[in-house]
Amino acid sequence: MNNKENYPLKYHDIRLRPLEREDLHFIHKINNNETIMKYWFEEPHEAYVELKDIYHKNIHNINERRFIIDKKNTNIGLVELVDINHIHRRAEFSLLIAPEHQGKGYASIATYLALNFGFMVLNLHKLYLIVDEENIKAIHIYKKLGFKEEGKLLKEFFINGKYRNTLRMYIFQNKYRTTYSTLKLNLHNI
Repeated sequence: MNNKENYPLKYHDIRLRPLEREDLHFIHKINNNETIMKYWFEEPHEAYVELKDIYHKNIHNINERRFIIDKKNTNIGLVELVDINHIHRRAEFSLLIAPEHQGKGYASIATYLALNFGFMVLNLHKLYLIVDEENIKAIHIYKKLGFKEEGKLLKEFFINGKYRNTLRMYIFQNKYRTTYSTLKLNLHNI
């Protein structure tokens, strides 16, 4: 695989592009959606000025990469690689799809593109994620793309008056490399 295939991060008409200041209104709208935020383990009450401050604080942080999922100049969602550790070559992956775009296969494609960026561009050894054990759809997508369960975190987050259990899942670079062509083929079936 050469760099031309890696960037821009694109699969047919879906692409990952760097988060820009102009995207913050889209992110703010999603961050204030209670249904989405319960799976991100955050309260859906974020002020726009707070989001803007976070953006400006982290825009040059080499330990974070944030991308907008874009289809023909329409914002679909957000992908993040955060807590990038360049010594141990690992990062946390997270994904957020706007409610009106869920169930259309965008999460699988965006995850695939993020894996490609993390492993082929950043040369990470491991990507991991934290997912609510009740988020069956997300877990299905992650397993389909090669993530394995690493452990269960009991009562890890307190959301809407109750504690939530989560799963930590992972994928290694070598697993991704050996299944790359199969993953790409599976995306055709979405």
